[in-house]
Amino acid sequence: MAEFFDNMVSFEKELNTLTVALRILMAIIFGGIIGIERDRHGSQAGMRTHIFVCLGGTLTSLMGVYCTKVLGFDSDPLRIAAQVVSGIGFLGAGMIIVKSHAMITGLTTAAIMWTTAIIGIGLGIGFYSGALIALLVCIFTAAFLTRIERRRKKSVSLYMEVDDLKALEDITEGIKALLPSDAFMEVTSPKSGTVGHMGISVISTGLDDVDALKKNIKAMNGIYFVIVE
Repeated sequence: MAEFFDNMVSFEKELNTLTVALRILMAIIFGGIIGIERDRHGSQAGMRTHIFVCLGGTLTSLMGVYCTKVLGFDSDPLRIAAQVVSGIGFLGAGMIIVKSHAMITGLTTAAIMWTTAIIGIGLGIGFYSGALIALLVCIFTAAFLTRIERRRKKSVSLYMEVDDLKALEDITEGIKALLPSDAFMEVTSPKSGTVGHMGISVISTGLDDVDALKKNIKAMNGIYFVIVE
């Protein structure tokens, strides 16, 4: 068994068509897993975006390794990949939106996209164990720790999308009737980017039963999905 793993490590140190294809395939899988989790939260940066980010990070690492190992250049193999760490910030900044009442959304998505790029860099140089652990921590943090964070927050933010614009006015009036007096509600562009949809954001500090409110809103005709941010 030990000999098998030694052979695997030796094989992975070689840069050939098979190892390159393996790392690119893993980038697609890892990026897709993170993207699917963000899709569940209605993020506009979904599976395809995260696949591209992870794939880009992987390819830049591979280019650096190729230049040193195959072409024989005397340079730092991670020099190109290092630019991804700072450059991805411009893409992540586009996901951050400042709303009314000093509310900022998209920070989690921007951070996850930055982490996805670094996971891709790890895959590109063959650091599979680190990339896998980072993937698991990323999914755990985004999917499970979010629930704990929501319980600690004094204010609650909900986002919902309407797929029946003719019923938009009736839906907004119906939602207002379910909200406490301190609630703030605004109609926004859809986070899913779907043509023919409209988004509605709700912020409140006086909600006693968020799950019940979410259930009542879901039951309305024309509601596409409801999430707690």
